[in-house]
Amino acid sequence: MTKKILLALLLAVGAATSSFASGGELVLDRFPADRAKSLPALQNGAKLFVNYCLNCHAAGYMRFNRMRDIGLSDDQIRDNLIFGNKKVGDLMTVTMNPVQAKAWFGVVPPDLTVVARSRASGAGSGADYLYTYMRGFYRDDSTGTGWNNTVFPSVAMPHAMWELQGQQRAVFAEEKDPHDPAKTVRVFKGLELQTPGTMTPAQYNEATADLVAFMQWMAEPNRATRVRIGVFVMLFLAVFTVIAWRLNKAYWKVIK
Repeated sequence: MTKKILLALLLAVGAATSSFASGGELVLDRFPADRAKSLPALQNGAKLFVNYCLNCHAAGYMRFNRMRDIGLSDDQIRDNLIFGNKKVGDLMTVTMNPVQAKAWFGVVPPDLTVVARSRASGAGSGADYLYTYMRGFYRDDSTGTGWNNTVFPSVAMPHAMWELQGQQRAVFAEEKDPHDPAKTVRVFKGLELQTPGTMTPAQYNEATADLVAFMQWMAEPNRATRVRIGVFVMLFLAVFTVIAWRLNKAYWKVIK
């Protein structure tokens, strides 16, 4: 797949839902968590991340060879996911000069290693945030990049994967201000696909979910192991509690 020279958190879905409730409260779409358990989905997400994100955004706390954990061999990583003269054991860094990046985009593109954890909030998990954000880009000629986002208004990042998803427009409606009926307010109603991309909306949703699944895995590669160990620990504590309760009962029976 051709490398992109723009930025990386991306996407938007045809017929995407509104990300904001009437009161301005952030409403996130739910990330399909089953994708995080699929090795093919994680591998596809790794491919998308390397091709569309890693050109501007680093993942400086992750090494390429860690992707062995999602079923990839060193040869597959080297041949398909590494560009330039990097080695399999190198960190997933970028060569973009931070000074130039700030001049081009207004800010230095953040490192994405743990973004799937850092974006968690009361509105949902970090994966929910990324899944909604990446499907929330729309055309906006008033911005410097020509793009805007429903989750991150006036975001400096352009839509890196617009060729796959197509181009959306935001639909607004004039409604009476609930606090002052004499005034009207502009209310966001949703997104409408204007120009189709190379993927159908369903295919694009799946690709987005795969990318988010990889970013979630990258933020905590040991999560599956931690959860598995945690289950055994809880089972042990449950059995031990029963044994301790019976021993305690037998002990006090003799004392009494």
